[in-house]
Amino acid sequence: MVRVVLGVSGGIAAYKAAEIVRGLVDAGASVRVVMTPAATRFIGPLTLAVLSKNPVVADLWDSGSGAVDHIELARQTDVLAVAPATADSLAKLARGIADDVLSTYALSHRGSLVVAPAMNTWMWTHPATLENVALLARRGAVVVPPGSGDLACGDVGPGRLAPPGDIVAAILEAGRRSKSLAGKRVVVSAGPTREPLDPVRFLSNRSSGRMGYALAREAALRGAEVVLVSGPVALEPPAGVRVVRVERTVEMQTAILAELQAADALIMAAAPADFQAEAPASRKLKRAAGVPELRLAPAPDILKSVREQRKESTVVVAFAAETEELAENARRKLLDKGADLLVANDVSKPGIGFDADDNEVILYAPRASRDGVDEERLARASKAVIAGRILDRVASILAGKWPAPALR
Repeated sequence: MVRVVLGVSGGIAAYKAAEIVRGLVDAGASVRVVMTPAATRFIGPLTLAVLSKNPVVADLWDSGSGAVDHIELARQTDVLAVAPATADSLAKLARGIADDVLSTYALSHRGSLVVAPAMNTWMWTHPATLENVALLARRGAVVVPPGSGDLACGDVGPGRLAPPGDIVAAILEAGRRSKSLAGKRVVVSAGPTREPLDPVRFLSNRSSGRMGYALAREAALRGAEVVLVSGPVALEPPAGVRVVRVERTVEMQTAILAELQAADALIMAAAPADFQAEAPASRKLKRAAGVPELRLAPAPDILKSVREQRKESTVVVAFAAETEELAENARRKLLDKGADLLVANDVSKPGIGFDADDNEVILYAPRASRDGVDEERLARASKAVIAGRILDRVASILAGKWPAPALR
């Protein structure tokens, strides 16, 4: 059973919340309704209480309104859906403002988030609103976009609440997603590593860690226990995720191997250095001493060590960032490293891959019959969306559905 908190904010479309509640209840979902004070001016709490078969929370301070401990409610909820989501509620969700019962609950919520915007066309197309929606989508929120047509104000254009049936379907799908990794332990690596040349200089790469952090965040939303092994990045850790911070490739290798035996899945989204200085200088290299001679040696091959020590049941996902011959290099790495899934992208393309919000990847998986490799292309989207699609495949592999786990 999917457990839903339906947030209703104050717009004319609030009356359609009754249809959304009815659709969710008919589908077998458990529904609690949380309303903003403005929403109660458009539809009475009693209506939604009767339809949901639960008291409605409409006032942060009124214990008689059915209010509950919002932290405890968050622990018991799979999906927070805000429909209609006004420009005001979207801004609060995006910026972490908690000044009414709905926004206060939202800041505690750790499950999936679905928003269905509804407002005047001019408000919907304002840069601030579009930026807030984009920010929520990057964090993994499901956005059910508004339709176009006649609006209550007399204007014609985009801003109408999506059909209640579409919103119900999105909520139920988000609920199923939130349980897909429940009880699983997922280890994710993210970011670059740094190999010192001297006390102040190092070898590294352009990885920002955004893809790995998006995967860790999404895995946690799906119910997994998540360990994030992170190189040096400028990102806030996802909520509910245990972070192990490392700097050098050998440190990342040690941390991953320490977590490997207890992992149901290992997702190697990090970009560890391939080379390290053979003998790092103990003091800062000075310009006055002339151009130094740098001798490089291979850094530890983390995936190779994983292949040697993994359990048969652990699903391993590798990444390949390429600038040429993407398919050939990715297929070779998939088979050489013994991975169950490989995520490949062309980092020479502008706007995707390293240090970007978006990604565009191809998923490669070995066929169970060993007679080839399957592939699936994921079109350009935010890294949060791509993370969800990758974890769909991980969940399917863990369930033995798609593709069959690699024969090793």
